[in-house]
Amino acid sequence: MREFAGKTAVVTGAASGMGLAFARRFAAEGMNVVLADIEEDALSAQVTRLEQEERNVLGVVVNTMRREAIENLRDRTIERFGNVHIRVNNAGVAGGDDAGFSADGSIQGSWDVPDATWEWIMGVNFWGVLYGIQVFVPHMLEHGEEGHIVNTASLAGLMPGGSAYSVSKHGVLTLTEGLYNQFQAMGANLSASVLCPGFVNTKIGLADRNRPAELGGTSERTPELQDAISAMLGGGMDPDRVADIVFDSIVEQRCYILPHPAWDDVVRGRVDHILARGAPLTVDMEELMRRRAAGQEV
Repeated sequence: MREFAGKTAVVTGAASGMGLAFARRFAAEGMNVVLADIEEDALSAQVTRLEQEERNVLGVVVNTMRREAIENLRDRTIERFGNVHIRVNNAGVAGGDDAGFSADGSIQGSWDVPDATWEWIMGVNFWGVLYGIQVFVPHMLEHGEEGHIVNTASLAGLMPGGSAYSVSKHGVLTLTEGLYNQFQAMGANLSASVLCPGFVNTKIGLADRNRPAELGGTSERTPELQDAISAMLGGGMDPDRVADIVFDSIVEQRCYILPHPAWDDVVRGRVDHILARGAPLTVDMEELMRRRAAGQEV
């Protein structure tokens, strides 16, 4: 895409973190922006702030696990602003002690992750993205104007891992690759990108605060795990910087958005192990943490 002023962007997970940074970046380009999030109070505060800056915005409370909620988001957007041109499927959750993570960065057994946790993480991270595609892409194809889909995955989707989070993010990666190729084969006036960041300074480590009661509610998290997550994310890349990288990638129609080049060797190593037809790559998290301590962005 080259023209943004007067066009419309829809961003989920937009009340904080990367989603909010994306929304603010699009608004700065003169776009109409729909901010969607499950946290009503935080969403309302950010919409009010943008309105005070004289931005054209709309806030919609959305549970991305529910297709009907995504359909309502589409309908509210079209009613207010007309055609949608950029759709960012960004809402995501990480889980806690029961999701396959441990305080030392090791991976716990996927067989020990409760079904409710799989449903929660896959529901938001994968099905929420799929619903966003199923509901918005037909509209974007129908109106025929230039557009772009951005799906937030993670570098966790590009490396071996047994956690529910890694599985969900690998699904988003392959889903987006297929979407990009489908648009190309159709000659559609659309493109797609998958965002695979490393550590970013967001509140995803606290995402269990929004976990539905029927799927286990807020999980107990050991102080050691919470401290480790806070340390990893707190020193991560600024969301505004990620937003700038994403915006440039939309302009240049890049499929893969990897803001953290310090992980390139890990991604390359995984592919090498696959082609060697041997054992999967083992990621040395302690070495990556040492790189962080030395000032590298990972």
